[in-house]
Amino acid sequence: MPLDFSTARKPLATFALAGLADIVLLLLIFFLLTSSFIPQFGIRVNLPRVEAGAPTQAQYVTVVITEDGRFYVEQQQVAREDLLSTLRAVKGDRTTLVLRADRKATVEQFAYVASTAKALGMTILMATERPDVSPRR
Repeated sequence: MPLDFSTARKPLATFALAGLADIVLLLLIFFLLTSSFIPQFGIRVNLPRVEAGAPTQAQYVTVVITEDGRFYVEQQQVAREDLLSTLRAVKGDRTTLVLRADRKATVEQFAYVASTAKALGMTILMATERPDVSPRR
């Protein structure tokens, strides 16, 4: 005798969207919350720490780029092609280079000093002035 599994009930012809709407809403909330935790890549800077004091002059080498493109290492004018050898000579055990560049100095000049310092294994800090402090003349 064959088994009869048929019922008198008719199948549901409608589909309830309430469960699907709940899932979509939960996914939307999840992505909105987690999107703010994605790290933003781009310009990386070393943020200052309050506990650390400013390095003393004995801890870093100073390089100055003037508005007309001249280079000075520790207050002595240096030709562009001699910058690497001069930095190597004055570096000693210091590992930081502070670059003081005029506003009119070019990015090419900054990149040259930065690549030279990187070749010597030095970290580069860019000296700036706060807007509320007037420059000394």
